[in-house]
Amino acid sequence: MTEKTSIVVADDHPLLRGGVVLTLQEHGAFQVVAQAGSAEDAVKAVESHQPDIALLDISMPGSGLNAAAEIASRFPAVKIVMLTVSENDDDLLTALKIGARGYVLKGVSAQDLGDVLQNIAEGASYVSPSLAARVLAAMQARSSAAASAGSFEDLTQREVAILKLVATGKSNKEIARDLDLQEKTVKHYMTNILQKLQVRNRVEAALRAREMGY
Repeated sequence: MTEKTSIVVADDHPLLRGGVVLTLQEHGAFQVVAQAGSAEDAVKAVESHQPDIALLDISMPGSGLNAAAEIASRFPAVKIVMLTVSENDDDLLTALKIGARGYVLKGVSAQDLGDVLQNIAEGASYVSPSLAARVLAAMQARSSAAASAGSFEDLTQREVAILKLVATGKSNKEIARDLDLQEKTVKHYMTNILQKLQVRNRVEAALRAREMGY
């Protein structure tokens, strides 16, 4: 029997939070180990349960972004996903800079939310499609400054091949299968890629790759 992905769900609206929890429970691949209604309680829940994923609202008391920053700092193994109504560029870019693996807009279908979280659990990243173009534009606006710090010319052929697959949204497991590598080997390459490009996470790496036409 496949082990379920453990999740902490944090949102200050009990009705909406309950709907998300029910959706995840009905999906079958997830186990909601705790719920929270504030940033402080979200961090405490993550500390207590060490879940695979922390699903955080941005606008809850104490700020979901503040919770995300603390969780990323103290519990780096926990994958952070923002579930929010905010389409603000600053919120999105801040979440990605902190290290969020996903940025999902509320209103997403139950099936899509489950699929997104399952992919993130396997190592993928996700930004709601309606925001992706704006993120790319924002990244391009600062790409000239970043170019001197991190160059694609520093990447090996194998790293470029992996980055191209990351840019298509594939997880480490899928990349390993496509390139006939061990998943831990792909993780090692990803660490090198992030360092060489001087980006914080695979979402930013994928966006940089798309800028370059990969």
